[in-house]
Amino acid sequence: MRSTQMRRIGLAGIFALVLALFGLAPSASAAEAGPTDLTFTTDSATTTPGGTVNLSMTLTNNNTYDVWFIHQTIEPTWLTTQRPDLKYSFTGCSLATAAGNVPCSGTGPANLGTNYGATIPPGQSRTVTLTLQVAADSGCNGNIGFYSYFYAEFSDSTSTSGGPVYTPETRVLCA
Repeated sequence: MRSTQMRRIGLAGIFALVLALFGLAPSASAAEAGPTDLTFTTDSATTTPGGTVNLSMTLTNNNTYDVWFIHQTIEPTWLTTQRPDLKYSFTGCSLATAAGNVPCSGTGPANLGTNYGATIPPGQSRTVTLTLQVAADSGCNGNIGFYSYFYAEFSDSTSTSGGPVYTPETRVLCA
């Protein structure tokens, strides 16, 4: 009885090998883009105490319906919180529009969603830039980084959430 079971397992293994060799086995497919994507960029990978770095956040609507509402948080990474000598704050916020940059409705790690402006049509993006100010008396030779979660609602009454999405780290160098 045991040899019959081993033959079945062996035959199944050979069959799977033949399918794989001839390309008939199921293949992994690329993941589809989510209804919204959040990406981060910085204008500089390094700064010194007293310097600033612009952190840009771009939200893209990949859905077929308008984005009506967004809620987003931004928090320091665990490694950033482990360096109490690193001192920084968000001192500015602007939304990129066709007419130029306009001030955001708020600054800092509170509700950033309202800063993306009103409706985001399908296939379009909105970019918000936060100015990260490193204090003049900040420690150096450490990295400052953030992560973000977001929630978006669409005009068809559906919603999506995402995160954590990590920012590029900014290295604070000694002058």
